[in-house]
Amino acid sequence: MLRHALLGAVAALAALVAGCASPGPPPPVAEPRAALAPRGDSAFAPTAQALKAEHGAHTSGFLLLPEPGEALDWRLAAIDAARHSLDLQYYVWFGDGVGQLLMSHVIAAADRGVKVRILFDDLNTLLHDMTHVELRDAALTRIARHPNIEIRVFNAWRERGLLGRAAESLWDFERLNRRMHNKQMVADNHVAILGGRNIGDEYFGMHREFNFEDLDVLGIGPVARQASAVFDRYWNSAWVRPIPVTAAATPDITHPDRLLPLAAPLHTQRSAGQGAARLTRLGALLLPGTSRVHADSPSRAPGARNRMPEAFRALLRAAGREVLIVNAYVIPDETLIDDLRALHQRGVTVRLLTNSLASHDVPAVNSHYEVWRERLLHAGVALHELRADIAPQGSVLGLHTKAMVIDRQLSFIGSMNLDPRSELLNAEMGIAIDSAPLAQALAARIERDLGAQRSWRVAQDAQGRLSWTSDAGTLSRQPARSLWQRIENLLFKLLPADLY
Repeated sequence: MLRHALLGAVAALAALVAGCASPGPPPPVAEPRAALAPRGDSAFAPTAQALKAEHGAHTSGFLLLPEPGEALDWRLAAIDAARHSLDLQYYVWFGDGVGQLLMSHVIAAADRGVKVRILFDDLNTLLHDMTHVELRDAALTRIARHPNIEIRVFNAWRERGLLGRAAESLWDFERLNRRMHNKQMVADNHVAILGGRNIGDEYFGMHREFNFEDLDVLGIGPVARQASAVFDRYWNSAWVRPIPVTAAATPDITHPDRLLPLAAPLHTQRSAGQGAARLTRLGALLLPGTSRVHADSPSRAPGARNRMPEAFRALLRAAGREVLIVNAYVIPDETLIDDLRALHQRGVTVRLLTNSLASHDVPAVNSHYEVWRERLLHAGVALHELRADIAPQGSVLGLHTKAMVIDRQLSFIGSMNLDPRSELLNAEMGIAIDSAPLAQALAARIERDLGAQRSWRVAQDAQGRLSWTSDAGTLSRQPARSLWQRIENLLFKLLPADLY
């Protein structure tokens, strides 16, 4: 999709011309604040208390959110039911229909007295400037003037205009190349939703041309405090600063629609009143389990490595029977190949689903992934690639999920791709959940997507020739949406793999 491919192209161009760039000092430190403690009068407290009484103090309740409509509706329900606090942390929050809808509900919560903290990666505002979407510095500054809303940005550009940002990217590229890829929201410190979805139409099935298959998990109980601890670590980091004030911002925020006019159909389909009905049945939907939220440090010393890749590898290496992996952007390294080969040699079944070239929104990733296909197959991996032609209403379907199931007992859901950018550059987060019922539900979802109706099975014959097989037939070259996509796939091979 254009706005995702454009981001990759800009990053690649900056990297090519920024070889001598040196890192600048971190942004100014904002006033430290901590998450509000969970209170007994929260709308979520009865469910949390019932979980504790039945399963113990360390157990949370979890609900998978694979369907885009459900993922949107549960976010709205959590925002609308919040009475005390909302903490939202996102890599991208587009100013499209979904982005405006959610922001209007956040503003309405602040109007009720809810204390709201919003943390964006500052590349978010660059994307809006480039794509002419109206949720940008001026609008964010107006929102932040609400007495109950505070907005901060991660690793900010000092120059706020597009040309100024481009120039700053050249001389301070090493610093600006580290981005916050986390996605989470926490309501009243009782409920957390975290996983792979950014905020935008295509992540919630609302885009007319291209939509993502993605995954979040809703958790209630101790998991919310684990997520809040990650939020606080970033919120109070030296890499975070308040949203820069712009002269264009005005203090008129007396009504959300005056600030963010919404598309009427989307607004009326999902009104604030629907949330209460959802909460009454939440307890019956939750699956019990224990969890640990993993996250990279917001800052990183020179030469230090991210924590998330090692956390992922530790879970992978512990498998005894089976591993199911779904990851949108896969560019392996020797360590991952060695781990997969070792699992195969121990008799562990490994199945992996990733994007095909046809389903990709970033063809550059496929350019550097495809040289690893044979290595993955030789390591014993059953390799599948998503079909792009299975989306409803004639749109293209792409994969954005980052998840893993170990031995039908342990699930891992988060923001981390299996590529150099997540390994070396981005800050990422994810959650490991020990729950057999949840793992079995996630495994069933993954097995559906591994089926011939939804993915291509990649194989290699004795002569070394690759093939792609689904119920649509067998192909002798990788599926693609167009000739231009195949040309892009060739051109991006000229750029370094560690950009993606």
